[in-house]
Amino acid sequence: MALRSLGTTGLHIPPLVFGGNVFGWTVDEQQSFSLLDALLERGLNAIDTADVYSAWAPGNKGGESETILGKWFAAHPGAREKITLFTKVGSDLKAQRLMLRTM
Repeated sequence: MALRSLGTTGLHIPPLVFGGNVFGWTVDEQQSFSLLDALLERGLNAIDTADVYSAWAPGNKGGESETILGKWFAAHPGAREKITLFTKVGSDLKAQRLMLRTM
């Protein structure tokens, strides 16, 4: 897959970024590992995640995506150096849900 420069960062990523919001929500850990293996094998090296992903799902707290990614990286030495990992901060879904309930 052809890679593109990410601005002036020196990073090169494909035109597609995989959304890790499915990890721990609609995709369990085993399926997540299979997806991550397939992505890396096909040259997709960019993954988006956030600590709020899957916090909305019953029984989840948020952070499930990062936890699964961390376990996968631990099980795949050298993979972290091949992946550009995107995340974000500043959104507290629990506070937003609480605010909506009080309105």
